[in-house]
Amino acid sequence: MIVAGAALGLVSCSSGKESKEFKYLVEEFADLKIMRYQVPGWDDLTLRQKTYIYHLSEAAKWGRDIYWDQNSAWALPVRKAVESVISDYQGNRKCSDYQDFLVYAKRLFFSNGFHHHYAEDKFFPTCSREYFASLLEAVGTENADELLDVIYNPDFQAQRKSTEAGDIVANSAVNFYEGVTREEVEKYYASIIDESDPRPISYGLNTKVVKGEDGVVREEVWKVGGIYGPAIEKICEELEKAAEFAESDTQRSIIAKLVDYYRSGNLRTWDEYNIEWLQDTLGTVDFVNGFVEDYNDPLARKGAWEALVNIKDHEASARTEVLSANAQWFEDNSPVDPRFKKSVVKGVSAKVINAVCLAGDCYPSTPIGINLPNADWIRRDYGSKSVTIANITHAYACAAQESPKSTLNEFAHGEEEIALAKKYQSITDEVHTDLHECLGHGSGQLLPGVSPNALGEYSSTLEETRADLFGLYYLADPKLVELGILPDGEAYKAAYANYIRNGLMVQFSRVELGRQNTEAHMQNRKLIAEWCYEMGQDMHYCDDSGCRFINVIDKVVEDGKTYFVVNEYGALRELFGQLLGEIQRIKSEGDYEAGKELVERYAVNIDRDLHREVLERYATLNLKPYGGFINPDIVPVEKDGEIVDYRLDYSADYIGQMMDYGARYSIL
Repeated sequence: MIVAGAALGLVSCSSGKESKEFKYLVEEFADLKIMRYQVPGWDDLTLRQKTYIYHLSEAAKWGRDIYWDQNSAWALPVRKAVESVISDYQGNRKCSDYQDFLVYAKRLFFSNGFHHHYAEDKFFPTCSREYFASLLEAVGTENADELLDVIYNPDFQAQRKSTEAGDIVANSAVNFYEGVTREEVEKYYASIIDESDPRPISYGLNTKVVKGEDGVVREEVWKVGGIYGPAIEKICEELEKAAEFAESDTQRSIIAKLVDYYRSGNLRTWDEYNIEWLQDTLGTVDFVNGFVEDYNDPLARKGAWEALVNIKDHEASARTEVLSANAQWFEDNSPVDPRFKKSVVKGVSAKVINAVCLAGDCYPSTPIGINLPNADWIRRDYGSKSVTIANITHAYACAAQESPKSTLNEFAHGEEEIALAKKYQSITDEVHTDLHECLGHGSGQLLPGVSPNALGEYSSTLEETRADLFGLYYLADPKLVELGILPDGEAYKAAYANYIRNGLMVQFSRVELGRQNTEAHMQNRKLIAEWCYEMGQDMHYCDDSGCRFINVIDKVVEDGKTYFVVNEYGALRELFGQLLGEIQRIKSEGDYEAGKELVERYAVNIDRDLHREVLERYATLNLKPYGGFINPDIVPVEKDGEIVDYRLDYSADYIGQMMDYGARYSIL
């Protein structure tokens, strides 16, 4: 998965039928900006397709509370108390204390809980506990004192996913485990996993692990009749309504399989659904719905609930289809040990999509690229489906145009580097996302007998590192120019300079001073950039001009400002290839200790002086480092008592949509 960082410059924001006078930026607060996205091509869809999308979107919205509860058992009670204040409080709403409360509410909604969506640390209201207590008292909140302790106590559930020393299961706020230690969880799974199974089940993906009063460790399943049963029943009802309007029998079969999985909780059925889903490549409408990504789980087993409804951009998909068609060439020429390569790459499909509805782990903050399914054996035997979400990257770009300042001008070293970025950054960002999602995640293979969970808590970071390196290595390959994907052999340099600049500096504008770097994607970027910087010092490098010792990347300080400058792009590509080979070896062999060493050494700790400098320089730009989106409302249009169309309403405001979703789609 690719998570958006800096805004991407893609296409014009002021021309075209659907872009005219459209306002992308909704509001800003704390370190966040809220945006709208458009859905190009909506008016070209048939009524049947729109109805299909409508019910898929309703199914997506019904899963919202599941994700909240997964983030913390206290997330929903806190949210509902906050919603009561917003809807019922009759006091002074213009005073500074109430405005501070409202900022906390907005942050709570954005993060689907009281932990920062990216840094994973707990955040707190800036209004006093006494004032917050007066709000809860005014609206008659039960157990207000207990809720206030949850909200204000810095030691209670301090991190959503713990990275501190100690028991990372017991110390994490996520609601995936209850009454168990890491040792007990790992012992439990070791007792039920068959390591010799060539098609292993994704054990634990849809369960909570608990220890009962009898002392026995067991799993409780997220399914109809189990945990989250009422919400999942609603999801199934809307999926079954959607199936009546599906574009093909294949899509109807896929939905039936998903509903079967939700009702049974059987992970074999989940695998069967994924195999069918990834092979459906002909339709215009597609969706993701389920317990999918395991980034939030300290042990990388539990799937966070997410949903995405989308339509294919047929014209823009041409580039990704070229990459998919050449997937075997990229696998064969990858700079990794031949033992770890797939002899036959199967079923790689890629397309560009436009989102229509974001939900769960994709809302409000959403990835800009996705590659699924995650099971290694399915990727090996059947392939994967990759998407790049065009209208999300477009919205980022258009919202950024409103700011006169940018991180590029502040952190890039000199006009030549800035000019290179302005000329090529947009296209290389898009192509890197395509390579990461279309090919990177699906590349390579595990050796026989290696567990897909062998890398434990480091698996998410290392997998994102692997996919990013795959994309970086091939951005500089002449094959991309030959295929017409990049305009010339200079374009990749913009991506390389940006990656080092971001990985070593700019991204830490998102982290509070003194904190460690904890989010998997940020760890991945730091690992790559730090490793290449270190290994590139006094590196022996040979090219057409001969052999010599060079610093691939220099640290330059001018006028009190630090810059990282790439001196030799060809050598940097060589380093990317070397690291890709090692990361693939670690994954293929399940080398936990080597993976741990790389992550702990290069990805976690931030130089405090450099971090302070980044924060001070970033503060002068008056930018918000994180962005998220509100969905367009899909509104039925009736005539003579029948629905004759569905229109998109883009007028919703941020708090309004959050309150509406809380009122309409909450039964937990």
